[in-house]
Amino acid sequence: MDVLNLIGGRWVEGDGAEFADTNPARPAEVVARGRHASPAEVGRAIVAAREAAPGWAATPHHARAAVLTAAADLVDADAEEWGAELAREEGKTLPEAVAEVRGAARILRYYASEADRENGEVFASPRPGEQVLVVRKPIGVAGLITPFNFPIAIPAWKIAPALTYGNTVVWKPSSLVPLLAYRLAGALTSAGLPDGVLNLVYGEAEAGSAIVDHPGVDAVSFTGSTAVGRAVIARCGELGKPVQTEMGGKNASIVLADADLDHAAEQVCVGAFRSTGQKCTATSRLIVAEQVADELLHRVAERAARLVVGDPLEAGVEMGPLVSSAARDRVTAGVAQAVGEGAKPLAGGASLEREGWFVPPTLLDLPGTGVDFWRTELFGPVVGAVRASSAEEALGLANLSDHGLSAAVFTRDLGFALRAVERLEVGVLHVNSESAGTFPYVPFGGAKQSGFGPKEQGRAAREFYTRTVTVYLGTPA
Repeated sequence: MDVLNLIGGRWVEGDGAEFADTNPARPAEVVARGRHASPAEVGRAIVAAREAAPGWAATPHHARAAVLTAAADLVDADAEEWGAELAREEGKTLPEAVAEVRGAARILRYYASEADRENGEVFASPRPGEQVLVVRKPIGVAGLITPFNFPIAIPAWKIAPALTYGNTVVWKPSSLVPLLAYRLAGALTSAGLPDGVLNLVYGEAEAGSAIVDHPGVDAVSFTGSTAVGRAVIARCGELGKPVQTEMGGKNASIVLADADLDHAAEQVCVGAFRSTGQKCTATSRLIVAEQVADELLHRVAERAARLVVGDPLEAGVEMGPLVSSAARDRVTAGVAQAVGEGAKPLAGGASLEREGWFVPPTLLDLPGTGVDFWRTELFGPVVGAVRASSAEEALGLANLSDHGLSAAVFTRDLGFALRAVERLEVGVLHVNSESAGTFPYVPFGGAKQSGFGPKEQGRAAREFYTRTVTVYLGTPA
C-alpha cells in the first residue's frame, strides 16, 4: 500500500526520504510505503492551513460538526478492515485494534456534539445598560504531533477538537504507523473537509521541528516521550506559543491486604500487558501490602504465564509484538539491567525465540526502589513489584517518581481510596480497575513530568483549542 502526504487538499508523494512500514510480527512483510515530506513541503502545508483558517473559522459550528459526523460514519464502516491494518502495522491484537478504530469514531462524534453546547458565558455588569460576554474563538493553525501506540485514537482526540472549534491542522504522525494516519485523513477529506483545513505530513524529527518552529503555527499539541516533550515545551516557550504535551508514565498500582486478590491480579495483568504495555498509562510499578504480597505476585505470575503471545491477527492471541526491533531491544535491555541489579523474574524475563519483535509478559520482584527500573519507562509488557509495610508507605512509594500520569488502587477501604485521591500525584486515578483506560468525555493528562499545558479530551480540550475574548457590551445612552 502506498501512502501519500496531504497538503492543501492535494495528495502528494513527498520530496523527502522513502520509508517502509513493516509488520512487527513478520518484519519481512511491508504494510505500507511512502516518502517523507521535505521541510519545504511542511512549510507549504502550514501556508495552506493558514489560508484555509478564516473560512473554516467562519463556517457555522453545526456545519463543521456535520463533517466530523460523516467522517465517523466512514471510520465505523471500515472498522474491521482498518483494525486488521492497525494490527499489522502496530502490533495490537485484532480485537484491540478494531476497538481502537471504533473508539476514534466515537471521539469524532463526541466533538461533533460540541455544536449543541454553549459556546460562551454572560456575566452581569455593575454598570447600567451593559452586559459582559466571554466568547470563544479558534486559536488558528494547530500543529499536531502524534505517536505510534494509538495510531488512530490519539490523532482523533487531537484533530476532532481542533476542527470542531474552528481551527485548521498540520499533523505529523509517527512514521511507524503511516497507514492508519492515511486512513483517518482520507475519511475526513471524503466527509467534506475543505482543502487546507487538514494537512498530513510524514517525517521524523526534522518535520516535527519545522512544525514547532514555523511562525504560521499558532499552537502545538504533542504526545510522545518525556525527553522530546520537554524539548517541545522549551522551544514553544522561546517562541511564545501555547503548547500541550502528554508525555511518559511510570504508573503504579497499589494492592492492599483487604483487596479482592483475584480481581486485582487480573486488572494488574490487563494494565501491564494489554497493548503489549505500549501505552503511557500501562501499569509499570506494583506496590503490594507485604501481608498478601507472595499470594498476589503468585496470581499475577500465573496469569502472565498463561497469556497467549503471537501474531495479533490470529484468533486467541492475547498479546502481540512490540512495534519495532529498537523497542524490543530497549525492553530486553531494561529487564536484563533490572535482573543485574537484583530483580527476580517471576514470569517472563527471557527473550522469545521467534520471528518478530516479541518479548514475554514479565513480572519482576524488585529488591527495592533504588533500581533503575523504578524510575525509567520501558514502554513494554514489564511490571516490577515491591512490598509496602503500610498503606501510607504504599502511597509514598507510588509518588516516588518523576512521572505522574496514572495510578490504580485496589482496596475495600473507602477511606484509603479518598486519601489516595488527595495524596497521589497523578492526573488519572482508578479505584479497583486497571491503571489504563480513559473516556473521551472526561479530561486526560498527567502531573509532574507526564504532562504540561491544558488537559486533553472532554471539554478540557476547549481550553487549548480556543481563546477567550471578554466583551463589555454596552448600549448607547
